[in-house]
Amino acid sequence: MPRIITFIGAGSFGFTRGLVKDILTFPKLADAEIRLMDIDPERLDFIYRAVTKIKKKGKYPCTIKKYSDRRKALKGADGVVCTILQGGVDIFKSDIEIPMKYGVNTNIGDTRGPSGIFRALRTIPVMLDICKDISELCPNAIFLNYTNPMAMLCNAMQKAYPRLTISGLCHSVQGTIGMLANWIGAPMDEVTYTCAGVNHQAHYIEFKWKGEDAYPLLKEAMKKPEIYRQELVRNEMFLNLDYYVTESSGHNSEYVAWFRKREDLLKKYCSNHEGANWNPGEYHYIVDEYQKVADTWKDNIKRDLEADIDLRRGHEYAAYIFNACFGDNTLFDFNGNVPNHGSIENMPYDCCVEVPVVASKYGLRTCHVGKLPDQLALLNNITARCEELAVTGALEGDRRKVFHAVLFDPLTSAVLSMEETQKMVDEMFEANKDYLGYFKD
Repeated sequence: MPRIITFIGAGSFGFTRGLVKDILTFPKLADAEIRLMDIDPERLDFIYRAVTKIKKKGKYPCTIKKYSDRRKALKGADGVVCTILQGGVDIFKSDIEIPMKYGVNTNIGDTRGPSGIFRALRTIPVMLDICKDISELCPNAIFLNYTNPMAMLCNAMQKAYPRLTISGLCHSVQGTIGMLANWIGAPMDEVTYTCAGVNHQAHYIEFKWKGEDAYPLLKEAMKKPEIYRQELVRNEMFLNLDYYVTESSGHNSEYVAWFRKREDLLKKYCSNHEGANWNPGEYHYIVDEYQKVADTWKDNIKRDLEADIDLRRGHEYAAYIFNACFGDNTLFDFNGNVPNHGSIENMPYDCCVEVPVVASKYGLRTCHVGKLPDQLALLNNITARCEELAVTGALEGDRRKVFHAVLFDPLTSAVLSMEETQKMVDEMFEANKDYLGYFKD
């Protein structure tokens, strides 16, 4: 029988279109039933048209269906992909602008820190509702989450529904290793690596070219200004911590105490300068990007619908995972966000870690990494424990635990007093009151 793959939040147009295209390139999945579900009927119609166009051009025997009812879309699914966004630009804007009133300068704010934590608090109830539906309607499905904040959402779901097969996926691992290979002049098929830690703050604890340690070559590459300037924050972290981190400079500048606490540091490391990559870390970056497309997204999609489609397979993990699990059963290894049940020995048990995972006909199997280097374990433990507190606060409806999670956030604690942090958290709760009625007074 054809496999059923359901997209929740399918109106994420570019992503859903690309992933469906990749899935259908696998012969054993070409006849899949693709179910597209979104609460926005206009976005749903756009993606339905786009996927139908892929079906016709590829002459695939697949079936395309669209749903506004999540439960109908999930019934009997083999694979589920989630790309939802809870709340619009206005509430996300408050995640960025309220902390700035208190001096906490945020670039993207979708992963951790006060901005990421409150985004998680809004989104966790919806994710748990999705898990409830999956547990009732397709309990054996492979559930792949792309929604941020990745680690906190996966942590909450994995704690509340430990019997489900849930993994979070991020572009940063494969994207960054390609960048590093290019910097040292290595073909990607000759590079191997082991990457582990927490989402957006995982590190390549091994990076090899033809079986030899490639980090000395990377340090040499850093001496070239045109390379060093591309990723100032990440390159500074590498030169001081000895291992390269997965996510971009703008993101990482928010997660640590070293780059955003003074104006001179912001100017030096987090502003537009010659040679910088797409987002060095300016304040308010992602909200500004959202606002730019708020009035033009329909025109952009209509233009995309008219353009020709390149049916060549891309590099998103999800398509390969589904193919390994219930397509041609070829083994596929990837970095996934999973519970730490001993895979990283010097990280908290049951926190969410991003580590190597193998997909096969037996499902998803997490690999054992061992211990992180001490300096990376220290950095990741702070992050993971703050995230654990925030998730526990959400699951228990406990505002105090959320406050403590923000209190120990590295950037927040580098800038604010305890009293100022409490005032900021109170104001953020008030701004989110329409979403956070499940918290105790």
